[in-house]
Amino acid sequence: MLVCAVACGALALAGCAPRGAIVRAPEGTMPAADVALFVATSRDPDPARPGDFGPGRSPSPRFARYDIAVPADHAAGRITYTRPGDVPDPQRDFLTVGDRQFAEPAAFRRDLARALAERPAGQRDAVIFVHGFNTTFAEGIYRMAQLSHDLGLPGVPMAYSWPSEGQPLAYGYDRDSALFARDGLERLIEETAAARPDRILLVAHSMGAEIVMEVLRQMAIGGNPAQARIGGVVLISPDLDVALFRAQAARIGPLPQPFLIFTSRRDRALALSSRLSGEARRLGNLSQVDELAELQVTLIDVTSYSTGVGHFTPATSPALLRLLASLRQVDAAFAGDPSGRAGLLPGAVLTVQQATQVVLQPGEGLAGVLSP
Repeated sequence: MLVCAVACGALALAGCAPRGAIVRAPEGTMPAADVALFVATSRDPDPARPGDFGPGRSPSPRFARYDIAVPADHAAGRITYTRPGDVPDPQRDFLTVGDRQFAEPAAFRRDLARALAERPAGQRDAVIFVHGFNTTFAEGIYRMAQLSHDLGLPGVPMAYSWPSEGQPLAYGYDRDSALFARDGLERLIEETAAARPDRILLVAHSMGAEIVMEVLRQMAIGGNPAQARIGGVVLISPDLDVALFRAQAARIGPLPQPFLIFTSRRDRALALSSRLSGEARRLGNLSQVDELAELQVTLIDVTSYSTGVGHFTPATSPALLRLLASLRQVDAAFAGDPSGRAGLLPGAVLTVQQATQVVLQPGEGLAGVLSP
């Protein structure tokens, strides 16, 4: 009975929308690229779709760059994919207008270094996004393109695509793939650090948070010097056991700052994950900040903005995106004495030892809060 209920819930959360795949703009209607995205993947190539990657696990990461066009009628928080059998429509669909597969990591580093150098001073961060459970290659990179576009990210956008099956009932395969993918992400961080950005920011969604925490842990254990370039971490709806997170953080030592965790008590996907894993709570729906009191972290509760599945609210809520688009220098609000964060963000603020929780409320703005 439980298996049937979980299966039905997974299929319901998956929805009926077309799955993301790499689709190129049709000849004669080639739009300009809006986002140049640097990508590393531990997936095997998809032999049926040039430039796309499937769920197979590659022992060595591959490096690429994708130039992506955002459709003219794009609504904030929404990604529209070309439906099977339809002609790609630049007015409606996210499309790839160019891609380059690098034969060796050195070529990737050089291209990334050029992109960083072309940015104005103060905008030379590298922002690496790590997707979550049940995500195809295209869905992961188009999501980062959407975030970069909607938030106006000042740094160079990047993505790490690990070998998710892209199936709602493949939770076990994805959990194993997340562990498999640790070395690939560490390699990407090393290559990115060698391109000498001002700092590396890690942004992870859902199960991707487990990969990020495991990689930070193994870099700390191994004394990897690239870790010094990591200047911030953002975990969005992390599908991660709370006790495991605390153990990982203890082994990492001082966490990169700022360290933000977006949570929601209306996250239906994490409620389902709790049933699949047999664990009552996940970090992404934690409601009591005192459980992380000894850690220098900031929980941002977006429950009031969560609708539907509620598993990626910071990326899909137009109202919240409008607020987050005003964020520029995160350190201005979150560095230093944790008690000084009160009043910097709207909503109820609670600080317990080193940890802070901010419960955002609709109608309250962030404009200027983190601006230089």
